Amino acid sequence: MARFYEKLTPEIREFIGKQHLFFVASAAREGRINLSPKGMDTFRILADDRVGYLDLTGSGNETAGHILHDGRLTIMLCSFDEKPLILRLYGRGQVVGQNDSAWPELIGNFDPMPGQRQIILLRIESLQTSCGFGVPMYQLVEDRSTLVQWCEKKGPEGVRKYWADKNSRTIDGLETGISVKP
Repeated sequence: MARFYEKLTPEIREFIGKQHLFFVASAAREGRINLSPKGMDTFRILADDRVGYLDLTGSGNETAGHILHDGRLTIMLCSFDEKPLILRLYGRGQVVGQNDSAWPELIGNFDPMPGQRQIILLRIESLQTSCGFGVPMYQLVEDRSTLVQWCEKKGPEGVRKYWADKNSRTIDGLETGISVKP
């Protein structure tokens, strides 16, 4: 059965630490709802009521645009092993770009990665666990290296050009606030 919490507990922290995949959902007041899978060891617990992830270059930048225009954010982690559990973190998001004053302090929580674009923070307002009995069991084979290789091939300037061309607006035309300056 579903249970609600106000902050992360030691058991929930342990569960998060075992997950290799998480999902991020966001929406502006109008337009499409975005749901993105994330991985590659980019998720971090920063406090009992705050988490964040290192956002890597992608085909779009929907989450940043939605946070800028609305702020609501949900992150879901789901167990795919023998012990089922679904965890949803609800709250308000914040985008920290590489030129923001908070970047130097926050980036130290993450391993550097080619194509790192920004840090997405979530101030948890509530969280919920549910059974996950209907979720199939899967095993992690390995992380994909395709994104890292793509970013390395493009180089820092090529990645920033890509941000300017493909990541400065959402698919619904909202500004994302991404800084393309080094």
